[in-house]
Amino acid sequence: MARDLSFLFPELLLAATVVVMLIAEMLRAPRLVLIFGLIGLGLSTALTLPLMDADTEVFGGTYRVGMLSGWAKLILLPGTALALLMTRAEIAGKDREGSMYTLICLVTLGALMLAGGGDMMLLVLGVVLTGLGSFAMVAWPRDDAATEAAMKYLVFGAVTGSVMIYGVTFWFGGAGSTLFSALGALDDKPLIALAGLLAVLIGLGYKAALVPFQFWAPDAYDGAPISIAAFLSVITKVAAIFAFAQILRDLPVSTGWPLVVAVIAAVTMIYGYLAALVQTNVVRLLAYSSVAQAGYFMLGIVALGTSPLALPSVIVFGAAYIAMNLGAFAVVMIAGRSLADFKGFGRARPLIGVAMVVFLLSLTGIPPLFGFVGKVLLFGAAIEAGYLWLAVVGIVGTVLALAVYLRIMVPMYQAQEDTAGQGAIAPLVLLVLFVTTLVTMLMGLFAGVFPG
Repeated sequence: MARDLSFLFPELLLAATVVVMLIAEMLRAPRLVLIFGLIGLGLSTALTLPLMDADTEVFGGTYRVGMLSGWAKLILLPGTALALLMTRAEIAGKDREGSMYTLICLVTLGALMLAGGGDMMLLVLGVVLTGLGSFAMVAWPRDDAATEAAMKYLVFGAVTGSVMIYGVTFWFGGAGSTLFSALGALDDKPLIALAGLLAVLIGLGYKAALVPFQFWAPDAYDGAPISIAAFLSVITKVAAIFAFAQILRDLPVSTGWPLVVAVIAAVTMIYGYLAALVQTNVVRLLAYSSVAQAGYFMLGIVALGTSPLALPSVIVFGAAYIAMNLGAFAVVMIAGRSLADFKGFGRARPLIGVAMVVFLLSLTGIPPLFGFVGKVLLFGAAIEAGYLWLAVVGIVGTVLALAVYLRIMVPMYQAQEDTAGQGAIAPLVLLVLFVTTLVTMLMGLFAGVFPG
């Protein structure tokens, strides 16, 4: 027991942090809640470092401590800290401020369970934890748009989660165990394997906003505070992708799951960018952009078990995606939600305008930015796995991506509006922009620190 617990110090510390944050919120001390959250996230990240060389399972194989779960913590925990700072800048002094900070850390705890879980029960627990907190955060503004978005999110989440729970019982029945490591027993049971696969694709596909389970995303992002939209677009999505990696690397390739995932990836990449092309609301545009990016993640998932680049590509792109997407939403917090708000913004705020261009070009996959490195690895993994056609679809999607992001970049440098870029900028938002810009620009040159 002591040995197993020693490998879970980061998760246990984060769970304790959430409890302390709840107590501070009961005392109506939101600033203290924020401080506790940032300290807990920082210490959990530090406690992860000594475990990075570990490759083991704890509590009977129900939780995995290895490269994927380790890098998940190093990516998700700092990303959550940046999201906390953005949230503080947006809702400071407002009602239920401390509750939002607590929910953010609670959702991240669920995200870590998804990323490290080796058992169907932990998969369900991770989905529930990330879902319940997310529904409440979307509803925080208490206006019509937020209420409608949260209801759609809740209903869709309840249905997809229920389908997933029902579907994985087929895997349990066929494999005789709830452990993912036992899924190899389904090699000669293709129908049972397919039933469980469809259920997991529905449950986690909803979390990752894969087509056709993406309908909630634009409304939820648009109805929520911008900082919460940023958080949901990265933390829960990356956690769902890592959960796919934990599960599908144990599911026999002979069941045909890579082809099913490849088709979903192709449709998701193209649909996301085509839908983004017609948006005039930048939050909704970035929501559909995040849908397309989920499709790119799946290039690495398709290659699990057949390419050594599969897991490294997902990890690298996950780190890049969190930095560049959080940065893009931070700029939206300054400029505004409408494309019209960006007219002349790059002229009025030159440095922030350059930062936005960096984020958008990185999302496109332009060298030498961090997003480019991630996409190259994803394409390489897909090609090594024999899915050249999927890599070609991804390249076509990159062309569409440039068209989408130019819809933001071009107005930024048009004739300046009198009100463009006016008003004070919260120092915390500037801090987030500085960190995310630095990571997006420099980590592409130092990607060797990542595995593979």
